[in-house]
Amino acid sequence: MTNYFHRQIQLWGEETQKSLQSKRIAIVGSGGLGSSLAFALGASGIGEIHMIDFDEVSLHNIHRQIAFKSGDEGKNKALVNAQIIEARCPFVKAIAHECNFEVWSKKNVEVDLIIDATDNLQSRGEINTYAKKINLPWVYGSVEAFHGQVCFIDESSFNDAFKIIKKTPAGIAAPIVMHIASLQANLALRFLAGLSIKKDMLYYLFFNEEGELITQKFGLPK
Repeated sequence: MTNYFHRQIQLWGEETQKSLQSKRIAIVGSGGLGSSLAFALGASGIGEIHMIDFDEVSLHNIHRQIAFKSGDEGKNKALVNAQIIEARCPFVKAIAHECNFEVWSKKNVEVDLIIDATDNLQSRGEINTYAKKINLPWVYGSVEAFHGQVCFIDESSFNDAFKIIKKTPAGIAAPIVMHIASLQANLALRFLAGLSIKKDMLYYLFFNEEGELITQKFGLPK
């Protein structure tokens, strides 16, 4: 294990790396954000990762959902991601839940952190309600066109800060999906490793018309 995680151990020490083996997370959604999160966190040494998704791979998913390749059409997304995680890292247990979040939440699976990789406000509202019920933090992430949002939600409430509406998504390309997922993964990993993070701070990132990457931040109400 020491050789496998050599560069991470250089970053935060062997004891912190060993502590990650006792951590458990749930990634809700195994598509665009979920695929990138599976790659970013799946080989980090977190002891148990629960991948949740009822959906199957479609041809139009593959270009932006990096876990999938041609020939995966019809396979459950959570199952494919769980298999990739365990193939890349023998020290992580990945469990696929072929269901939606509501069904998973009734299983009473104990985790240390929930990471949102869904694609609609209604599902994020459900995550927020469940997280508040069991007093658990979660990491919000959304992406569309050339912009995205990330927040580690602890004391604030997504349902109070956002209007829950149905919305038709705009087009999207793979790089911005991977970028937002990497920010979510960094927040999650710092939290699980016991490092400091800024909680209840919404980061909004976008490319303006000149192609400049702009980052803004807003404190969410508590």
